[in-house]
Amino acid sequence: MTTNAGAPVWNDNNSLTVGPRGPVLLEDYHLIEKFAHFTRERIPERIVHARGASAKGFFEVTHDISHLTCADFLRAPGVQTPVIVRFSTVIHERGSPETLRDPRGFAVKFYTREGNFDLVGNNFPVFFTRDAIKFPDVIHAFKPNPKSHIQEYWRILDFCSYLPESLSTFSWFFDDVGIPTDYRHMEGFGVQTYTLVDKTGKCLYVKFHWKPTCGVKCLTDEEAVQVGGTNHSHATKDLYDSIAAGNFPEWKLYIQTIDPAHEDQLDFDPLDVTKWWPEDIIPLQPVGRLVLNKNIDNFFTENEMLAFNPGLVVPGIYYTNDKMLQTRIFAYGDTQRHRLGPNYLMLPVNAPKCPHRNNHYDGFMNFMHRDEEVLNFNWVSTVVVIPLN
Repeated sequence: MTTNAGAPVWNDNNSLTVGPRGPVLLEDYHLIEKFAHFTRERIPERIVHARGASAKGFFEVTHDISHLTCADFLRAPGVQTPVIVRFSTVIHERGSPETLRDPRGFAVKFYTREGNFDLVGNNFPVFFTRDAIKFPDVIHAFKPNPKSHIQEYWRILDFCSYLPESLSTFSWFFDDVGIPTDYRHMEGFGVQTYTLVDKTGKCLYVKFHWKPTCGVKCLTDEEAVQVGGTNHSHATKDLYDSIAAGNFPEWKLYIQTIDPAHEDQLDFDPLDVTKWWPEDIIPLQPVGRLVLNKNIDNFFTENEMLAFNPGLVVPGIYYTNDKMLQTRIFAYGDTQRHRLGPNYLMLPVNAPKCPHRNNHYDGFMNFMHRDEEVLNFNWVSTVVVIPLN
């Protein structure tokens, strides 16, 4: 064992004292350093999606959609891209039971050759409000009562009674899918409407869907009480144990697309996140498969410091006028800069795996090595480059 500066620690069992009974000396550098770090080792908890688990793997294209998008990682069947995925609950705290009724997060970070693409979604295809200005209010209604710190359904129902557009999401929330059996048996939906851009510049609205190959399974309220009473981290354990045993979870990726020139022919607004796109009118198109075949190496560095942002897109995928998406582009990056600092994208789990350059300087925890003038962008940051197909 060494100090953080690399000096050998000769005694990690006893404080340095004046005589055998003390008092303790302030010059015990290792003691001070040890406690100074210990009292600061917690970072701000996510306001939403605080409870989560991550795993790593790859995404493989299985169907050719190069006529729909020029995105490099979707260029041809057989192309594989490294990913890290975080599953989560939305409302409850970092150590809360994973059996509580709650929407589940399904966030995928693609480490592509042209930068990172974050596909941030839920296990419901819709959301409670169509305008993000009401998002903090919805979350506050679902959070525990600020007086008693107890979640009360009357507060949720009372608030949402003033948001009639929330009814479709309530049908999912109070359905069996409100309590998934575990993360492996859970669907994922991108929820937001993005744009696919092809080589000619033609655009299509797109929604993303993840379908688990092992099927969808859920818990009843009674089963959730039994499972949660045995292990409040049952879904995290199931994900970790399954991957460790070689039973790799897998999902199929499907998309739905709409030509913006034809959106006026629909009887709903395709950019309204309180509406889902009917699959009988807008069929699912297969794209690829997601396989999680490696557990994370450290929970804190690859789960707690893992940061997603719907604003992270790559050439061939772009935004729409979806009001929720527009606000999330700002809000997600803002919350990560609060939690992790302005240079959170330098952390290994968040950094691109391709060479990357920028003109940002300094700030907390800026550990990028710069040894040449940046104006000509003739330097490349030190990153691990993963060979891709």
